[in-house]
Amino acid sequence: MAKTYRVLTLNKIATSGLKRLPAHRYQVGDKVEHPDAILVRSFNMLEMDIPSGIVAVARAGAGTNNVPVKKLSERGIPVFIAPGANANAVKELVVAGMLLASRNIIPAVRFTAGLKGDDATMHTLVEDGKKDYAGTELHGRTIGIIGLGAVGRQVADAAIALGMQVIGYDPNITVDAAWSLAAQVKKASGIDDLLKHSDFVTLHIPLLDETRHLIDDKRVALMKQGAVLLNFSRDAIVSEDAVIAGLASKHLRCYVCDFPSNKTKGNDKIITLPHLGASTAEAEENCAVMVADQLREYLEHGNITNTVNFPNVSMARESVFRVGIANANVPNMLGQISTALAKAGVNIHNMTNKSRGEMAYTLVDIDTALSDTVIAQIAAIPGVLMVRALPLEADE
Repeated sequence: MAKTYRVLTLNKIATSGLKRLPAHRYQVGDKVEHPDAILVRSFNMLEMDIPSGIVAVARAGAGTNNVPVKKLSERGIPVFIAPGANANAVKELVVAGMLLASRNIIPAVRFTAGLKGDDATMHTLVEDGKKDYAGTELHGRTIGIIGLGAVGRQVADAAIALGMQVIGYDPNITVDAAWSLAAQVKKASGIDDLLKHSDFVTLHIPLLDETRHLIDDKRVALMKQGAVLLNFSRDAIVSEDAVIAGLASKHLRCYVCDFPSNKTKGNDKIITLPHLGASTAEAEENCAVMVADQLREYLEHGNITNTVNFPNVSMARESVFRVGIANANVPNMLGQISTALAKAGVNIHNMTNKSRGEMAYTLVDIDTALSDTVIAQIAAIPGVLMVRALPLEADE
């Protein structure tokens, strides 16, 4: 009988994603007991007591600020994400943010909402008052994009289509990302260089120790007079005090972000949205489908794609019997695993091993099922974090 996988949902997950987990093999819901895996969106897992049976966590989004990645890594648990699945939604919001700022749309809407009198009076008030809300066009302006991942590249394409000049900076850009970047994007020599030449600056980078308050007093001072800063990544990448001071001195024109706070509330030069970056039906469905597919592939076959803590590892099956091993990236691990299998008289059909930082992962196709004793012997090897037997079930 095929194994039934139990998946605990900590948030509402799009139905289109849940449908990727077939009901005859998966029990999915927010009341599932003794789960094998967790599906999450925004739920704060940082202080959560992670059940002992969990072998995978999948977040239907791109960031993991609400997931205890280090704690999970120490247990050999991969954390799956959905990079790029919400890129179009965020890109469209960035464009909207630029338009809101450049055309003074929000104060203009407030002005018209407060008009009183008959239509003739309102017409006169509009003609007299509209000069106070005159804006600038995006065409011909320069946008600086810090971070050229899936979102940053789409923002670049949209800006080019709007007739803008584009400067980009990303020291960690992948080869594939660089190949897909439009030729019109000019490479900045660094963040400071980008800030000096940009009318609009948009941030598309993760929140890490090195990116916390990346935009501080010194970098605000480097920005062009009248520049607009957009932050749809993470709030702490920007020093609110530095930006508020820059706006007060009129060095900056506007700050547009997705993270309201008491410091920014009520400032007429700051446009804050309620974390709407990925809040579209399409983005939620894309994220759910992507992580559900990745989760299923890992649970059933041990293959790994798009985690924040494991290497990508995929191997075509050469046997009904397979074992997946998560381990610390230390010397002689493959030798010890191979020796344990050889001593048990188990023949290896195929093996692959990859590492990422302190984490490594091994898949082995073998000719016989592993006994609990052999699994325990492999699990006892110093540095091994998790061992999973992955037989090909009869209905697959």
